[in-house]
Amino acid sequence: MTLTTGDVLPGATFLSMGSEGPQDVSLGEKMKGRKIVIFAVPGAFTGVCTTAHVPSFMRTKDAFAAKGVDEIICVAVNDPFVMQAWGESTGATAAGLSMLADAEGAFTQAIGMDFNAPPAGLINRSKRYAMLVEDGVVKVLHVEDSPGTCEASAGESLLAAI
Repeated sequence: MTLTTGDVLPGATFLSMGSEGPQDVSLGEKMKGRKIVIFAVPGAFTGVCTTAHVPSFMRTKDAFAAKGVDEIICVAVNDPFVMQAWGESTGATAAGLSMLADAEGAFTQAIGMDFNAPPAGLINRSKRYAMLVEDGVVKVLHVEDSPGTCEASAGESLLAAI
């Protein structure tokens, strides 16, 4: 499946860090009756992801909320320990972004957003994208042509499209 606008997202279980360690997070529950933004990055702590992509959603969080977005979720094919540390180091967690791990890459593969870049050490990772999802249906989808670019998938670009 290659995800397109109008598709219903498949159910998925992500991981996040809770007070007692990794805990399951149901994407289905997060989407039910809600308007959410999901953006994905090739890897936590990588250059463009850290300096451009996450900050773009931190800057636009309030503007998304004003448009009725209930939650902004950052997804990466990383483990929940890394996602927690990255969320804390970037200020994303304090800003209210949800940092979720697609640890096995199952969701990323199910929606056709997986890619490999062996020279950079990125194997079975996620393409860079951002989407608006309403009650599980993809309303707006912006996918970058290159994992090193953050233009179409930046918070400001997605915000301008909704």
